[in-house]
Amino acid sequence: MASKSGGKGRNMHVTKAPGGGWRAKAEGAKRASVVKPTQAAAEKAAKASVKRAGGGEVRIHGVDGRIRDSDTVAPGNDPRSSRDTKH
Repeated sequence: MASKSGGKGRNMHVTKAPGGGWRAKAEGAKRASVVKPTQAAAEKAAKASVKRAGGGEVRIHGVDGRIRDSDTVAPGNDPRSSRDTKH
């Protein structure tokens, strides 16, 4: 189980919520930080939260639960930034 990385940011996952909608949840957290009606809204909220925490990764899962995209939020260190053409 991962947790906040020593105050240097955190990682969040955007997944389908069991009761409907999409949730943004920090790694290691028991509850979602936010539940939104759309995946895009949950992703935006997750990125804002990670940015406030000092940067990190936002991992976006598809309906099937598999990670379909991952974004580094500044000031995080993206080792693959030269290949990230989506954002």
